[in-house]
Amino acid sequence: MSGEALAVLWFLLLGVLLIGYAILDGFDLGVGITHLFLAREDRERRLSLNSIGPLWDGNEVWLVTFVGGLFAAFPTALTGFYTATVLLLCCLIFRAVSIEFRSKRPSALWRGAWDFGFFASSTGAAAVFGLIVGNVIQGVPLDAAGRYTGRLADQLNGYALAVSALTLSVLALHGCLFLTLKTDGALAARAQRAAPWLYAVFALCYVGVTAWTVIAIPHATATLEAYPALWVVPILNFLAVLNVPRALHLKRPGYAFFSSSCVIAALVFLFGVAQFPRLLTSQPDLGLSLTIYNAASSPSTLELMSWIALIGLPLVACYTVLVYWTFRGRVTLDEHSCSTFPDVSSLENLASVSA
Repeated sequence: MSGEALAVLWFLLLGVLLIGYAILDGFDLGVGITHLFLAREDRERRLSLNSIGPLWDGNEVWLVTFVGGLFAAFPTALTGFYTATVLLLCCLIFRAVSIEFRSKRPSALWRGAWDFGFFASSTGAAAVFGLIVGNVIQGVPLDAAGRYTGRLADQLNGYALAVSALTLSVLALHGCLFLTLKTDGALAARAQRAAPWLYAVFALCYVGVTAWTVIAIPHATATLEAYPALWVVPILNFLAVLNVPRALHLKRPGYAFFSSSCVIAALVFLFGVAQFPRLLTSQPDLGLSLTIYNAASSPSTLELMSWIALIGLPLVACYTVLVYWTFRGRVTLDEHSCSTFPDVSSLENLASVSA
């Protein structure tokens, strides 16, 4: 296989990994974004965390694989975004710490602090993701050697902030729909009531960012214009967006969650279409952009990575399916779910839930 064909192959593989991560860890982040608003008291917040407890670390395998593949296949793809990447990693690390440390002490102050940490780190990670995507689509200043020449503050521009708001809104909706599937009682009922409102916020962001992209960033739609058959994806994306409130009206939360997953998959796909064959768009000179051809590793490296992916990706997919099958169904709290240092009232609540 030629070097150009291998570069295209790895662009597609990275797209698959990013779609998998956005859907799977997307609801984890969404649960964190809505954590303080949907889960009102200690038992509900424990239930919210337990809904993603067996899943979140496995979901992040998709991100680890994506980032590892990105740096190996296209080493300079994140030039200019190293600070944002470090901030993103800090948010993800602190999110993991918040999940693990929350129930180590019975103090309400302790648990409240880690609940806030879970919310803040999940929100921060989603916001940084959106900022990176927004800047990549819009373009950043690059020199002839492909080095970033702008300032860090330049990345906090209007379009990137709008994409960040869209990311937060769609993940919050995705996480809320997940809670309607995995929890029961007051928490699930509250999530069901909140879903239409979160959808309204998402729809507003979706329409705004779509219009901004089409009007102000012409290179983002160049591939769609060159290959009209690809317009089927934004059409399906729009239909999936419309299907979410329809599924909610029909009281089919699983259908609504499937629709939100399709929305996320289509958005990531359109992100890839908008970029192809660019990895990082240069503004104002598109000719200085980093592409999958001028930023790729050597053909021998890409070929070796392809053999590794042929073995590794099916294992990741099988592991994911096995975990989700094992922990299918709604979560409940029992004596094995309580904190390390439960108080009497929490034990009584847990006993009533188990009954």
